[in-house]
Amino acid sequence: MISIVIVDDHAVVRSGLTMLLEAVNDFSVVGEASEGDEAYAQVEEKKPDVVLMDLSMPHGKDGLSATSEIKKQFPGTQILILTMHDDEEYLFRAIELGASGCILKNAPHEELVKAIHQVASGDAYLYPSATKRLMEEYMDKLKNGSKMDSYRLLTDREREVLALVAKGFANKDIAQKLVISVKTVEAHKAHVMEKLQLKTRPELVEYAWKKGLIGYS
Repeated sequence: MISIVIVDDHAVVRSGLTMLLEAVNDFSVVGEASEGDEAYAQVEEKKPDVVLMDLSMPHGKDGLSATSEIKKQFPGTQILILTMHDDEEYLFRAIELGASGCILKNAPHEELVKAIHQVASGDAYLYPSATKRLMEEYMDKLKNGSKMDSYRLLTDREREVLALVAKGFANKDIAQKLVISVKTVEAHKAHVMEKLQLKTRPELVEYAWKKGLIGYS
């Protein structure tokens, strides 16, 4: 029996997926979550074989950040990204963070079942239209030695925090400006650093300057 946790910010989507997957003989949906922190808690409690992970969850931790955290602590759990984004940058970053594959939300039910079986067995799965493009991107990276610009993976709020941090604002000031808590600011900063693969504040400032988010006064 393959145990599954479904992560999506829409309750209707979670309910529909649960009904579809429970109808498959060797599938068991053991948990649901609406954002990344809930997903982590579900994985910690239920120890599922597979997590179906939505990428875009605007009211909580996004799928990329949750994928990274889950794979670090629970490497045996396979993560299949379920997304509307037919975008190679999202795809590439998800794979780099440890996802076993990606499938589009509008894929046929039979293809989703196949994908879950495939990642549960330890194999990778990519929706067919993505395979050729991913290999081309990967070969380009090897040939050019270039690092992918992951700016488009940031949420609007994360971009705001990035710009303010780079301009020298303290966490407390950023929290007041954006009307959020200091703890939330710190979480956004951590996600920005992780998604952009930056290690230090000077790297963040240099990145923001190159992106035109700040300038010399």
